[in-house]
Amino acid sequence: MQELDGIKKLNQLPPSILCLDDEANVLKSLVRLLRQYKFDVSVSTNGQDALDKMHAKQFDVVISDMRMPQMSGAEFLAKARQIAPDTQRILLTGFSDLESTVSAVNEGGIHAYVQKPWQNDHLISVIQSGVEKFRLKKHNEILQRHVNQQNEQLKELNSNLEQLVDKRTKQIRSVLKKLEVANESEKREHQSTVELLYNFINANPYLDGKRAENIAGTCTQIARYLNISQKSITLAPIAGYLAQVGLLAMDPELYNKPINELNEVQRKTFYTHPSISQLMLMPATHLSDVSDAIYHQFERYNGQGIPKGLAKNDIPIGAMVLSVARDYWEHYEQSDPLLTTKMRHEVALNNIKLGSDSLYHPKIVKSLEASHAQLMASDTSIGSIKVLCAQELEESMTLANSLHSHTGIMLLPKGHIFNTKSIVKLQQLEAKKPTPFRIMVKMAK
Repeated sequence: MQELDGIKKLNQLPPSILCLDDEANVLKSLVRLLRQYKFDVSVSTNGQDALDKMHAKQFDVVISDMRMPQMSGAEFLAKARQIAPDTQRILLTGFSDLESTVSAVNEGGIHAYVQKPWQNDHLISVIQSGVEKFRLKKHNEILQRHVNQQNEQLKELNSNLEQLVDKRTKQIRSVLKKLEVANESEKREHQSTVELLYNFINANPYLDGKRAENIAGTCTQIARYLNISQKSITLAPIAGYLAQVGLLAMDPELYNKPINELNEVQRKTFYTHPSISQLMLMPATHLSDVSDAIYHQFERYNGQGIPKGLAKNDIPIGAMVLSVARDYWEHYEQSDPLLTTKMRHEVALNNIKLGSDSLYHPKIVKSLEASHAQLMASDTSIGSIKVLCAQELEESMTLANSLHSHTGIMLLPKGHIFNTKSIVKLQQLEAKKPTPFRIMVKMAK
């Protein structure tokens, strides 16, 4: 980092000292003493020459005798303060000059004074202290410039991000608005909106639609064991499907690699995606509970989360369910791929249990544990499964698993009950495929 290089370079330079005295013998004594301590020493015999040297070079410390012709030490140091306010100023004075010295300290901003004849150890100690104060000020200036530069970069990044979010969300918000204007009754029917946004996620090469589907399924299983309202159970998987939708408005550089590889500014920006999701979903007023769940998905049960630092039951129940489901699949994906599927699920569950009562609501963790056997099973339907092509479908059949196109786009969600319209549409699509669909439908026992 350039700023750290600047500090390192400053520290490597020998301290630069300017000595002013009209007596040559005094200057020789000072030079001899200071060079023993590896100081870079410059000397002057009159105040104007010393001021000229200060215009040409930066000094850590200037030392001046009090009594000199033409310009006193106090006058010189007062002018030196105007040229280089951070340079430490030391006055050499005799006992008889004590009163004027005190006045110079109060009025001229002198940092220290040393009485003649000086003791070498004391003078060196005062100079070293001055050097330390000067360099500390310079270090602070360098670091402050760095902070200011970072703040400017962050402002620019936020400005660019706002423009990017505005640009990339206009189309999505327009689609959502059209859906609501086209059919007011669909405010109670969430699935069309969810399928649309899920397909946006799935079409993005850097986002994992399968992961969203897994999270949604786990949200459903947890919700069923929580003994909550049917509405909450219905909304739970929707939050899982759309938890990542805010990332669509962000630069892929923020989510096409692990979070721990992002820098601090990028991480802060990444964690704003739930608020962007909330903005995207604003026109879909019937999804307000889903929007709240997504917005608060990084809250923690102990109050140490973001964005609001909510704790315990102040966190929306949907957000707490989503948090557990999301982290469960994150632990699963990060586990050793050489393990069996069952073992990887056990690893994920154990990691979630470790966060019970701190990161996660203990009741939700218990619900996850209770539903764990179903989470590991590929078939969670009631009754048996039959694989059909589109030509074999009949009305009232129930889709056992989500049906996707060859490019991964969701065509129908799990649980869809077939009707004439959906069957005809699938048959039309199947006629364009080289091979028939493999459609899994539930068969009653």
